[in-house]
Amino acid sequence: MENIEIVSIDLTVSEHRMALVTLLNSYALDPMGGAEALTEEVREALPDALAKRSDYLGILAKKDNEYIGLVNCFEGFSTFDCRPLLNIHDVIVEGQWRGCGVSRRMLEAVAAQALERGCAKLTLEVLEGNTLAQSAYRALGFAPYELDPAMGKALFWHKPL
Repeated sequence: MENIEIVSIDLTVSEHRMALVTLLNSYALDPMGGAEALTEEVREALPDALAKRSDYLGILAKKDNEYIGLVNCFEGFSTFDCRPLLNIHDVIVEGQWRGCGVSRRMLEAVAAQALERGCAKLTLEVLEGNTLAQSAYRALGFAPYELDPAMGKALFWHKPL
């Protein structure tokens, strides 16, 4: 897709801070994001909280002075590889731009930065019903995670605290 600018988030730039919160809230309102807006407290605190984290990496997609995509990542560590990994925590593309290659461009930028950081791999999670995203991820080389096919694929679980 032409005229798409991919930029690393700089949380000292107010435009980036606003885009981060706006896009994440838009995603939160979508059924794939839980269909519930971020709280005012989260919207106000998030940019500063992320700015304090040395493991945070954010990417924005911009078209014609409008931010249309966001990827939030956090560095972790692969004990099996004894190297860092980069977990892709959020992939957001505004509705009218989904299926146009925006996520591909952002994830290519993430992969390039992960290589610069010496990461062994990228990880992400995707909802079962989000077949459009699954197709995009497969095209970029992502696959369900398993160590031994006899044990099956890894499942993503959580426990709210």
